[in-house]
Amino acid sequence: MITIKHKGSFKNIETFFTRSKNMKVVPILEKYGAKGISALSAATPKDSGKTASSWDYRITRDTSGYNISWFNKNVSNGIAIAILIQYGHGTGTGGYVQAYDYINPSMKSIFDSIADELWKEVTSL
Repeated sequence: MITIKHKGSFKNIETFFTRSKNMKVVPILEKYGAKGISALSAATPKDSGKTASSWDYRITRDTSGYNISWFNKNVSNGIAIAILIQYGHGTGTGGYVQAYDYINPSMKSIFDSIADELWKEVTSL
């Protein structure tokens, strides 16, 4: 048999949960979604400029919380061109186009800023 005894109150946690309903997570994610698009567009190599201008983002919510995703809509023959640039690819004539890591460096400061601002939002409750 397990017995649990409690002494005190749940006031602090109840206050936190009540205040957390008013957290401004989505506006923060929207702000950084747009900043991410700008960073990715600026960092994307520009041959025609189509890939650089094809960035977008999506905010979703599930049972574990909010998610923000950036994606590129420039697809040719079912292949995302941004991924070909990022990871490199073979050519139809037997050559190889070297990978160019432009996504990770351009997004690092965005990720750091999101984490900082959301942390401030959560801890200010």
